[in-house]
Amino acid sequence: MYRPENKSMLRRTILSLLIFAPLYASNHSTRAEQNAYEFATFGGGCYWCVEAVFQRLEGVQKVEPGFMGGRIKNPTYKQVLTGRSGHAEVVRIKYDPAVVSYQTLLQVFFRTHDPTTLNRQGPDIGTQYRSVIFCHSDEQRETATEYKRLLMGKKVFRSRIVTFIEPADTFYPTDADHVDYFNRNQNKPYCVANVVPKLEKLRKDFAGQLKPE
Repeated sequence: MYRPENKSMLRRTILSLLIFAPLYASNHSTRAEQNAYEFATFGGGCYWCVEAVFQRLEGVQKVEPGFMGGRIKNPTYKQVLTGRSGHAEVVRIKYDPAVVSYQTLLQVFFRTHDPTTLNRQGPDIGTQYRSVIFCHSDEQRETATEYKRLLMGKKVFRSRIVTFIEPADTFYPTDADHVDYFNRNQNKPYCVANVVPKLEKLRKDFAGQLKPE
């Protein structure tokens, strides 16, 4: 019999299964039970890459690239690019928890970027490209912290995970020419070299979770 005090244990069990069974994370709740969209915010390097990945997940209603976690208000792309504003390039994801769970979003996040490289993803170097999870609730923070701990305990990655877990703060959308970037520029060298491999991995590992092409 389920009891409220078993909630944390249940979350740990689900997260443990997520490491080895990608599709186990699917949330089968009905919209009558969960009829509101929720938000998740991730930074995993260049937001062109992260945006393209999460746009393809079933249950994701909107993906907005932008900035979070810095020291100044209304930063410009050029200010963030210097690495001195303190912001990270992120995507804010609006999703339907009746279709895709936060646990699944976490798994996709960790499987489609390298969480062991500090302030770097591939050719992109600087604190603005740090691996970071910005949490919109205590439950998200607990879930993300437990999943990170589980990944490290199971030694899923050869090196230590350096992903930051922080409270979400003000989200600043980026310039319009950076929105939906991959879909408009699929043949550009950067996209071919950096975005396409992530999408190939996504299709391989999460085939049952994706929107129709």
